[in-house]
Amino acid sequence: MKIHAYAKINMALDVVSEREDGYHELKMIMSPISLHDLIFVDIINEGITITSNSTRLPTDERNIMYKVAQAIIDKYEIKQGVSIHCFKHIPTQAGLAGGSADGAAVIKAMNRLFHLRMSYQDMVDLGVKIGADIPFCIYNRIAIVEGIGEELEFIDTEYEADLLLVKPSRGVSTKLCFESLDMDTALHPDIIGMAESLRNNDHKGIISRLCNTLEKPSLEMVPEIDTIKQEMISIGFDGSLMSGSGSCVFGITQDPEVLERGFQYFKKRYGFVRKSKIMNFSHK
Repeated sequence: MKIHAYAKINMALDVVSEREDGYHELKMIMSPISLHDLIFVDIINEGITITSNSTRLPTDERNIMYKVAQAIIDKYEIKQGVSIHCFKHIPTQAGLAGGSADGAAVIKAMNRLFHLRMSYQDMVDLGVKIGADIPFCIYNRIAIVEGIGEELEFIDTEYEADLLLVKPSRGVSTKLCFESLDMDTALHPDIIGMAESLRNNDHKGIISRLCNTLEKPSLEMVPEIDTIKQEMISIGFDGSLMSGSGSCVFGITQDPEVLERGFQYFKKRYGFVRKSKIMNFSHK
C-alpha cells in the first residue's frame, strides 16, 4: 500500500509556558503543505523491516515508523509483521514534522491493511504517545494545536497560498532549541487573530501575524535562518517565517512569478529548496 505523508508548517507558534513534566505548553496554528514523503507498507510473515532512500534515517526501533508499527502490533495482537519503505522528500531537523508525518501515515496504512477499524480518535490516542505532531498529521487539517500537540481545533478556511521552502545545511535540535529559549524575552504571536484571518481568507492579516516563539533561539544557532528570511522579503515574498524549531524557512506569496523568482535564486545557494503550497484536507 502506498500512502502520502504530508509535511506541515507553523503559521504561528507560541510557547506559552514550561510544564512540570519538562515539556512546554504550546499554542500553534499548523497547516499541512503539499511536500510529502511516500510510504509503502506491506504485510509480511513477521517482524518490522524499514528501508529508505535516505541514509540519515534510522531503520531500527529508533525510527518513529517502527515505534507506531510495534505499538499497533502489540495493541491489536497482530501475528504478522510489516515491511515499510520510506521515500524521503521531507528533510530532517527542519521543523516540518517529517518523522510524525511518516508515523501517522504508517498508522493509517496499517489500519487499512489489517482492517482494524480504528477511528481518527483511536489513531490519535495511539500516536500522541509516540510523537507530538502525529495527531495533527493524522487529520491533515489546518488547526489550532495546543497542549503538547494533542488538542486540535480545526479552522474552516478556503485560504490558498504558494510557499517556497529553503533549509540551511545545518538543522536545529528541538531539544536544544527549547533549552535555549528565554521565556522572559520570548515573542508571543496573536494566535486568535491568525485563526480569524484564516477563517476570513485575509491574506494581509495572515502575513501580519506570522510569528514563531522558537525562531530567536534557533537563529542564534543557525544565523542563516535570518539571512534567508530577509532575502525572501527582498525578492518579493509577502512574508517569511521559520517553521517549528527550524531550520527550514518558508516564504509565502500568492504571486506565481515571485515563487519562481525565489526558487531560481535560492536553488543556486542551498541544497534543499522546494516549491510547495498550503493544503487543507477538510473533505477527509
